[in-house]
Amino acid sequence: MIGRISGTLIEKNPPQILLDCQGVGYEIDVPMSTFYNLPVLGEKVVLLTHLAIREDAHVLFGFGTAEERATFKQLIKISGVGARTALSILSGMSVADLAQAITLQEAGRLTRVPGIGKKTAERLLLELKGKLGADLGAAGGAAVPGDHSSDILNALLALGYSDKEALAALKLVPAGAGVSDGIKAALKALSKN
Repeated sequence: MIGRISGTLIEKNPPQILLDCQGVGYEIDVPMSTFYNLPVLGEKVVLLTHLAIREDAHVLFGFGTAEERATFKQLIKISGVGARTALSILSGMSVADLAQAITLQEAGRLTRVPGIGKKTAERLLLELKGKLGADLGAAGGAAVPGDHSSDILNALLALGYSDKEALAALKLVPAGAGVSDGIKAALKALSKN
């Protein structure tokens, strides 16, 4: 497998780029998040890659960060989600936004991505729950470690608070608080607003 590629950027045709590596030109499909961060033509580029081998083609996908590549690999494991759909998801939302949507179980945010219908969004939420959305600290900026943050967040959402209100209250919960103490602290913070 090709895990990383380094070369000179010679063409940019979204979502594909052409990278010259010692005289060999590699066509690489990249998500728009990576595409927007590419340098001008003629500059050096280093990308993490994933090689997809199909009956009719070998397609090389490139990513600017390890998180993007790991998320891409998680997405293509899901039945009905191919490499093009995974690339579309990563082009339509950041890894942090996707993780937050998974944690909050928001199918509506996923259906805004072109090519993602209601059934696919629900399948993504089900399959990725606990795999991608588990890291709420990175996705939502919450101060509560571990699984307690998602439990507290889900409790607040069940009580009818909006995502924005619940995430803001979650940031005010003391680190290391248990679920019940965390919910109490979050409700106290919400009542002051």
